[in-house]
Amino acid sequence: MTRILLFVLLVLVLGAGFTWLADRPGDLIVTFAGMRYELTLMAAASALVAIIAAVMLAWWLIKSIIRSPDLLRRHFRARKRDRGYQSLSTGLIAAGAGDSATARRMAGQAHKLLNVDQEPLIRLLEAQSAMLEGRVDEARGAFEAMLNDPETRLLGLRGLYLEAQRAGEHEAAQHYAGEASLMAPHVDWARGAVLGRLTVEGDWDGALKLLDARKATRAADKAAIKQERAALLTAKAISTFDSDPVTAKTVALEAHKLAPDLIPAAVIAARAYFREGDLRKGAKILEAAWKKNPHPEIAQVYIHARPGDSALDRLKRARHLFALRANNPEASLALAQAALDAGNYKLARENAEAVLRMSPRESAYLLLADIEEAQTGDQGRVRQWLARAVKAPRDPAWTADGYVSEQWAPVSPLTGRLNAFEWKVPVEQLAPMIEAGQEVRGDESETLNAPAVIEQKPLVVPVEEEEIPAPARLKPPKREPANDTRDDEEVKMLVVDDPGVLPEEQTETKQARYRLF
Repeated sequence: MTRILLFVLLVLVLGAGFTWLADRPGDLIVTFAGMRYELTLMAAASALVAIIAAVMLAWWLIKSIIRSPDLLRRHFRARKRDRGYQSLSTGLIAAGAGDSATARRMAGQAHKLLNVDQEPLIRLLEAQSAMLEGRVDEARGAFEAMLNDPETRLLGLRGLYLEAQRAGEHEAAQHYAGEASLMAPHVDWARGAVLGRLTVEGDWDGALKLLDARKATRAADKAAIKQERAALLTAKAISTFDSDPVTAKTVALEAHKLAPDLIPAAVIAARAYFREGDLRKGAKILEAAWKKNPHPEIAQVYIHARPGDSALDRLKRARHLFALRANNPEASLALAQAALDAGNYKLARENAEAVLRMSPRESAYLLLADIEEAQTGDQGRVRQWLARAVKAPRDPAWTADGYVSEQWAPVSPLTGRLNAFEWKVPVEQLAPMIEAGQEVRGDESETLNAPAVIEQKPLVVPVEEEEIPAPARLKPPKREPANDTRDDEEVKMLVVDDPGVLPEEQTETKQARYRLF
């Protein structure tokens, strides 16, 4: 477009010049070699323009003749390159479609028409065609050849990693993934493989260094890295809680600061405070986390806050949690459990039945079986609650990629994905357990209908099944007598200022409950 405008502009200038000369007639006299030449200005200008055009045309012809061999070579080279790229494109499409014969033929044509050193995709096509035909050694050789070129080194490591995994050579696969993660920390497949190995080995510092290296790249998602770092710090705090409580506290507080919504981070940070005797700060962390997301682990640590407390003291803390998030299934379930431990069977039954009205679940029926055993000892009613627990929807659990675990973990054991565990019901509830508006009472349990729930099996349940003891062999557990002289209203809104963590040796001696899985 610019050349066209310049040409038009030149024509306009020449036209204006000739017009100007035509309006001003004159003669031009030239004496050369004893000869005198006389001509008009218009003829002289026309002759000058013609001479210039003839010189330019002659120069173009001479230059074209001189450059013609090179132009021919470039033309044939371009045709050859175009044919090579067409063969390469057709071969890659055939390899993606699984046509090994076409892919092999196109790879040979591309290898003849193109320079392998200048076009690394030829090696990729050769490797893919070899993989389709089962020629593992040739495919591995092609990937190893890619390691010599900086542009294809990462691609070669990826191919060797996949081949090593397919052959079951896990150490070699980890070696290739480690080199790829050092070269490109933002690549998910390499980072995930290395993080999976480091977490299995418990090398939390190495995993954090790898995460920091990824953070330095521009393509990194800062929010996702913050969550992943919080998960790794939480895992490190949990693993070092018994051996190095001071470091565990520092790491846990950092993790809780990065991800206040991460339940395990809040729990381990509070336990670290409780272990040092700073019960008020630990309770504050748990209460803040409980207000955002009520969770049974928070309730367990909060209620069993101080070692040596009586069942009534634990009931006070459960009441306080219930006051923070009333009409919540987790709050009602925690209060019912604490009331059962304290021997307040009426309060325990009311809250367990409230859980059934809000969110029917297996643990609520098992808890009602415990209450029935402790309060009446009626084995028939106990068996009835246990039978309903079998068909009830499962309780929420830590789930990652279909894997169900009772304990939180920083990475998925199936895919190695970091921060993959979520607290949710493993099996989707397809129908309501109890009709809306139906009131559940312990003395009218025979009016309950069987739960209309379609049973589904989880993908993986990494918990050993325990045999349910026969009801005839069960003995009513000993309970602490409820203090009838104390008014419930006096302890309803107790302000908790000294929670702590029940030591592991005391939690192990806690009375066993009914459980199905």
